[in-house]
Parts: sequence; structure tokens; C-alpha cells
Amino acid sequence: MRPFKPHKYRAKPTKGYASKRESEFADLLRVRQMAGEVASWLEQVPIKIPGSKYVIDFVVFEADGRVRFVEIKGHATETWKVKHRALSVAHPWIFERLEVLR
Repeated sequence: MRPFKPHKYRAKPTKGYASKRESEFADLLRVRQMAGEVASWLEQVPIKIPGSKYVIDFVVFEADGRVRFVEIKGHATETWKVKHRALSVAHPWIFERLEVLR
């Protein structure tokens, strides 16, 4: 497991994920994969944006061929808002498909 520094918004690392919500979403993906709905997924995928990177929590490959980009967000920080806007400019095709789950 990767080490986590304490979150300023009290998110608690759970089962190797940065938050309980991320862990629960990963559990849901495992169940959906066993049911044949999800082919596979990637976690913590870095995307280059000007001057930085944007890390997408999950890239989900559905069994029907669709690709979903999922961001689990408990609190929208200013840094995240700036990077989110930069993603919309640098990679509009990803931004249009990005699901932000709160």
C-alpha cells in the first residue's frame, strides 16, 4: 500500500485508497466486473496538463466498449478547480466524459 499524508478535509485512507469513497467505488467495480458489466479499470491515471498533471481516480472500461473517466471528489479545492479548467482546455474529449462523483 502507498503511504498517505493526513488529509486536511479528514478523508480517511481505506484499503489502500485515498478515501473511503474511492475504496467503495473500487469495491463496486469489482462486483460489476464479476457480473460481466465491467471489463477492467485503471486507478490514479495521470494526464498531462500545461505546467502540471491531473490525476483521474478511475478509468473504467465497460464490457460494452465504453470508457468512463471517474473522479471521486469530497471537496472541490481551489487547486482542483484550476486543474479541472486546464483539463477542459488541454483534453476536451476527456473533460466531456469526466464524471465527478461527490
